[in-house]
Amino acid sequence: MKKIHLLVKKEEINEKKMADGEKIAVVLDVLLATTTIVSALKDGASEVIPVLNLQEALGYQKQNGSDSFLLAGELQAKPVDGFIYPSPAIIRKEVNGKILVLSTTNGTVALRKSAGASAVYIASLLNNPFVVGEIAKTWQQGTVIVVCSGNSGEVSLEDLYGAGHFIDCLLKEQDEEMEITDAALAALSLYRGNREDAYEVLKSSYVGRMFDKYQFESELKFASQKGVVNLAPKLENGKIVIVAPVQQ
Repeated sequence: MKKIHLLVKKEEINEKKMADGEKIAVVLDVLLATTTIVSALKDGASEVIPVLNLQEALGYQKQNGSDSFLLAGELQAKPVDGFIYPSPAIIRKEVNGKILVLSTTNGTVALRKSAGASAVYIASLLNNPFVVGEIAKTWQQGTVIVVCSGNSGEVSLEDLYGAGHFIDCLLKEQDEEMEITDAALAALSLYRGNREDAYEVLKSSYVGRMFDKYQFESELKFASQKGVVNLAPKLENGKIVIVAPVQQ
């Protein structure tokens, strides 16, 4: 039987279990890492390399040169010298045709810790329906594990909402019985109870309030759009690539 499970923060990822059996990982960091990744690929990045920390990013650039690479990163949501801040609006201006090397406190770490799954997708409100469409092509059995990156060990409201949106899309795609864990049901209930209020939910979250305080309202509005980017990026061999645009 197919199963849907949810991890509420990256600290819940068990890398050994993730690599055991048929598991599809779907990683969300709505504010902002996975939203930024999806946006960067839409805006012409040739690929995205998620790294565990800033030191790994610098090492990668040193080893491979800087001409075709764009370094973006933050630490505890704060800018870092030598790195472009990893927001869609800022990266959009420079990413076309380049490889984006991305370091974030939560999202890129969650992606790397999920890498042992049989498939790893990058999801956000922007592209959840299209990730669902790609998964549906081959999902015959096993577990879809929805991974909320969270916020430095804490649960993130925006990730739970994004996960609920993804699960809602997935259930609409499937017409068979499946097992849904309580954690997944909780996220689904949160989303369905606030289906039309994506922007308000994101704005009310801890990170959303920080964005609002520092006048990042445009980024909040961008991240709250549902189903506007028809891409289903995958993590393959340490790099995030577009397998193919999803047909609408």
